[in-house]
Amino acid sequence: MAPFTRFFSTSAWARHRDDVGISDFVFGNPHEMPLPGFVAALQHSLPPQNALWFGYKENEPESREIVASSLRSLRGREFTPQDVFMTNGGFAALSVSIAALTDPGDEVIYLTPPWFFYESIIVSHGATAVSVPIDSESYDLDLEAIAAAITGRTRAIIVNSPNNPTGKIYPPATLAALAGILSDASARNGQPIYLLSDEAYSRILFDGREFNSPTAYYPDSLLLYTYGKTLLTPGQRIGYIALAPEMQDKAGLREAVFAAQIAAGWAFPNALLQHALGELEKVSIDLTHLQAKRDTMVAELRGMGYELAVPEGTFYLLVHSPETDDRAFCDRLARQGIYVLPGSVAELPGTFRISLTASDAMIDRSLPGFRAAIEGLVVNG
Repeated sequence: MAPFTRFFSTSAWARHRDDVGISDFVFGNPHEMPLPGFVAALQHSLPPQNALWFGYKENEPESREIVASSLRSLRGREFTPQDVFMTNGGFAALSVSIAALTDPGDEVIYLTPPWFFYESIIVSHGATAVSVPIDSESYDLDLEAIAAAITGRTRAIIVNSPNNPTGKIYPPATLAALAGILSDASARNGQPIYLLSDEAYSRILFDGREFNSPTAYYPDSLLLYTYGKTLLTPGQRIGYIALAPEMQDKAGLREAVFAAQIAAGWAFPNALLQHALGELEKVSIDLTHLQAKRDTMVAELRGMGYELAVPEGTFYLLVHSPETDDRAFCDRLARQGIYVLPGSVAELPGTFRISLTASDAMIDRSLPGFRAAIEGLVVNG
């Protein structure tokens, strides 16, 4: 059983996740009522306008144009509707992309610590997953390690920025250097090494920061996005794949992506979400409030003696565990009614992750428990 599967089914959180009054910081789930703008968008799009309103939906022209227009505005680059492929969330965007790009025996590089499912998605398509750690101090990419991991069988690399769980936004100099590495290796291999840019959190930025898309530095890139983070609606799944405007010879890849969408079990968003996309594109969680929660948690935890970096984006905090065994410390927190994600689940032992999607009330009632856990550790030696 994989660490994530084991945690999801047998951990203290799994046993108590539905208990009243706990402080649940495990996943990016909402802990307050949905955004009114999201609900209104669905309500406006619900009344059917024709017989096919809820019929089969694919990469609908209206949806593709909305996404392409948004990307042109946000990225300042000429994304086109024909290069946009609508998916039922970021999970499907990743799976479809890897299915379209790889054959059995190909290698896909992913960065550690990763999102839980990168490895399993890669392996499920018959490719080999190659894990490359990031720099443990700066949380930036380890470019030398990436270059060393590339072989003649490397077909793609997944880059997640802002990164879950570190909150790091990879800077332009890093992305430009990565592009050079991939270009040189592609030339040696005689075929492109594709960059899969997982940009799920690209609109969740703090302190006025700008987001630099890895796709702007390397032409053979696929931009992968889900609206579930910005809307905080992970159960209503809509996202997309967008081929970089600078990519050459797209015709074959367009066909491969569409075929993979169908083969994946009709990996298109449902009709209602696509009808509502024009309104959903304008809706977002309150980033000012989210940053305030980040600042409160960082200040409070540091004041108690916890070590953690300040995330540049996403809605997570990555905290160094006061105990070497992060699972043991997470169990200590659980006895205080506080549930967090052990770093061991995400290939980063010695840490734990806190989701800032928690409500203010949940944060307030958790603080004494965080203090008791670390103070108890010191007292008990």
